[in-house]
Amino acid sequence: MGLILLFVFIGVPLIEIMLFIKIGGAIGMTMTVLVVIITALIGSYLLRAQGLATMRHAQASMDRAELPVESVIHGIFLLLAGAFLLTPGFFTDAVGFVLFVPSFRLALGRRILSAVMARGSVSMHASRSHWQSGQSRQGGRGGRPGGTAGGTIIDGEIIDVAGDVDSDGDDDET
Repeated sequence: MGLILLFVFIGVPLIEIMLFIKIGGAIGMTMTVLVVIITALIGSYLLRAQGLATMRHAQASMDRAELPVESVIHGIFLLLAGAFLLTPGFFTDAVGFVLFVPSFRLALGRRILSAVMARGSVSMHASRSHWQSGQSRQGGRGGRPGGTAGGTIIDGEIIDVAGDVDSDGDDDET
């Protein structure tokens, strides 16, 4: 982890400085600055377009009562892509544009998730509002103390929003 942070805080700026000098010498200072501004504008456009599409996909998944895992992965990497493209520099722009490729984002996200799960325990907590009654219902452990001891616990809650059961709890069918 220490080597990664060293690279991020020292290596990346050094790479950017070298690229600015090399590219600026080849195309001139004005064109270099113009290219950096254009890549930021293109990145902003791509971030907006792909971000909205990802939000629509996540909403559609939740409407089907599915966890929007892929949408979350895409959203995290789109956030990183936008940050890289808004950071002036050629190396960060290249990384940002690579993160705009959906298949690359998904493959990288799955690889990172696999590595995290292989290292140790992963816990998730979800909450969802109950829209019909206005009450907030919390998912999760339900107040049970402690964690798992080598086993897998899946704790969930099912809320019928389709109207298959009427208010007195009886089936509507005859």
